[in-house]
Amino acid sequence: MDINKLISEEFSLKKEQVDNTVQLIDEGMTIPFIARYRKEVTGSLDDQTLRELNDRLTYLRNLEKRKEEVTNAITEQEKMTPEIENAIAAAVTLVEVEDIYRPFKPKRKTRASVARENGLEPLAVIIMEQDNKTNPEKEAENFIDEEKKIPDVKTALQGAMDIIAEDISDDADIRKKLRALAGTKGEMVSKASDPEAESVYQTYYDYSEPVPKVANHRVLAMDRGEKEGFLKISVSLDESLATDIIYGKYIKANNQCGELVRTAAEDSYKRLIFPSIEREIRSEMTAKAAEDSIKVFASNLRQLLLQAPIKNSVVLGLDPGYMHGCKTAVIDPTGKVLDHEIIYITTSKGAYESAKTKMKNFIEKYNVDVISIGNGTASRETETFAAEIIKEVSRKVGYVVVSEAGASVYSASKLAAEEFPEYDVSIRGAISIARRLQDPLAELVKIEPKAIGVGQYQHDMPQARMSDALSGVVEDCVNSVGVDLNTASYSLLSYVSGINSAVAKNIVAYREENGRFTDRKQLMKVPKLGKKAFEQCAGFLRVRDGDNPLDNTAVHPESYAAASSLLKECGFTLADISSGGAKGISEKADEIGIQKISDTVGIGVPTLTDIINELKKPGRDLRDELPPPLMRSGDIMEIKDLQPGMELVGTIRNIIDFGAFVDIGVHEDGLVHISQITNKFISHPLDAVKVGQVVKVKVLDVDVKRGRISLTMLLGDNAEKKKQPNRKDKRERKEKGFDPNKIRNSSFRIKQK
Repeated sequence: MDINKLISEEFSLKKEQVDNTVQLIDEGMTIPFIARYRKEVTGSLDDQTLRELNDRLTYLRNLEKRKEEVTNAITEQEKMTPEIENAIAAAVTLVEVEDIYRPFKPKRKTRASVARENGLEPLAVIIMEQDNKTNPEKEAENFIDEEKKIPDVKTALQGAMDIIAEDISDDADIRKKLRALAGTKGEMVSKASDPEAESVYQTYYDYSEPVPKVANHRVLAMDRGEKEGFLKISVSLDESLATDIIYGKYIKANNQCGELVRTAAEDSYKRLIFPSIEREIRSEMTAKAAEDSIKVFASNLRQLLLQAPIKNSVVLGLDPGYMHGCKTAVIDPTGKVLDHEIIYITTSKGAYESAKTKMKNFIEKYNVDVISIGNGTASRETETFAAEIIKEVSRKVGYVVVSEAGASVYSASKLAAEEFPEYDVSIRGAISIARRLQDPLAELVKIEPKAIGVGQYQHDMPQARMSDALSGVVEDCVNSVGVDLNTASYSLLSYVSGINSAVAKNIVAYREENGRFTDRKQLMKVPKLGKKAFEQCAGFLRVRDGDNPLDNTAVHPESYAAASSLLKECGFTLADISSGGAKGISEKADEIGIQKISDTVGIGVPTLTDIINELKKPGRDLRDELPPPLMRSGDIMEIKDLQPGMELVGTIRNIIDFGAFVDIGVHEDGLVHISQITNKFISHPLDAVKVGQVVKVKVLDVDVKRGRISLTMLLGDNAEKKKQPNRKDKRERKEKGFDPNKIRNSSFRIKQK
């Protein structure tokens, strides 16, 4: 198999692109480095495409390795034939390879293996020939043997049919056809283990749906319901359709032998083939659902990490709580802790008033600009408390409710203890909540990605695969933003291309011992940071106010000479970068001609374009161009205050397969169902919205008792009323496997899970 050629076809890329990319990967270069600094070589492939290509490369290489192992195993048994060799070569999945290997794989003791040990294989061969002259019972008499526990004709025939059944089961072609049949014509069936039991899975107590139509979130919901003992899940298939495929290949005559083969084929299907295929189909459905869920999780995480930071602001972090109090911390614009306190706002009126006094003093004393409130236990009371304070202070202060997912994990971690040894675990949580608003990326990288709390069914995912995917997202985000070499924690530095945790700690230790970095080249003095690591990491690390203005840009040191030539061609100097005088470099380059400059300075157009963008805005943060978080000022509502028809502004907190959950300031997030997101058909909410996006919504329905809010998205600058899907839209959704009636009752329960 020419793996690179296959990948180029699957990804619709030039073979040269794939060859070059694979070579870079094999040389140990990281995905962020390849995406940013090897665009001419890869044809400007982005990081997400590169990761998908790398995953596919790994799978195909594993496939080739397994093919070789199977070929060697069959050859050692001296059973290799040209047909088997060709079948192995033509296999495109690991499942196909295992099907081919099945007849040759060492088996545990089975009914067929016992029959073979007892010498009944020749009888099975005779029956399979289905000769009209053959009397199977007479032939079976020749195999009666008391010592081998074959006392009569019936036992002999049964043993022969067991052998036939296993041979049919081992037929790779039959399995392939039946697997395809089950995948297109099968039904996924869900029944209640106890119809009287109450659970969040009642939607699936008597449920069935064609296998190809089952949406991923329903697969995961049923899987979890089965694990928790509420559901019994199976795959059903019209038996006649399946057995006809087997009969068509194996039954050659309408005689006694043919009937025995028919009986053996039925047994093979019911006892051996279908149970195996059912497991495979369900495993494939779960794997696909998990992979798609991980992609949703990764997309949500990417948007969460790349939310716009609130810079140059003093932040008051509030970590809500009841009996143990509300933990507070004030941090300056650099993240340094200025003060902290534990206040009590739910225990008594006196404590409440005392807490207000303390917080108002904090705001006035430290010139607090914004309050960051965790959205956990007691957040409703804390939000009300903050809204009252805002109205009573002279400064203009707003507040933002942020997700506190993972804050408790971080505050009790070794990293938190190293960062804030002087503070109690509870105060560390408040510091984290404040910093999440100030710089979401820098703070959230300290937490294991799967603990951040966006996505669906994250605890049911293959943990190794999910960790790899999410770590890749964090790595891409960190490197796309860039990292300040003189202020970054080692946890943030460890996600920089080419830097592992040990080297990251060495960078911090070197910084503490020798003072701030003034030049990227000083990195070469850091223990264990060699030439290769420097090449991979240097362009992603920023040195602000250093010796070389280019060190505060994403221009890689390998391109410094080209950057200097570019500046000279356009009539600028390095000094102009620091002073902001190179803003017109883009217009000047266009005037001269990008291609002409490219030829003159000796670098490709993609890299030249990137350098120009950096020089006109050194030290830029791509997040600064994003909309800021939604700041609230005190108009507090509760779910009971909501009425259908109300129009509100909210922030998307989570996106799942069937919709988006929006924080509209009433503690419970409202659901915008996929059918209510836009007036156009979309196959997934991510096609239209993203985590952290501020949106206008209208209340459709409120269930106060169950704490459920149904919303519709309002479109356009004038918040025009959303058009309802027409019949064509509904038909398209149904064809895609979407039926709102089947999942509406479970939507909020799934979110809570």
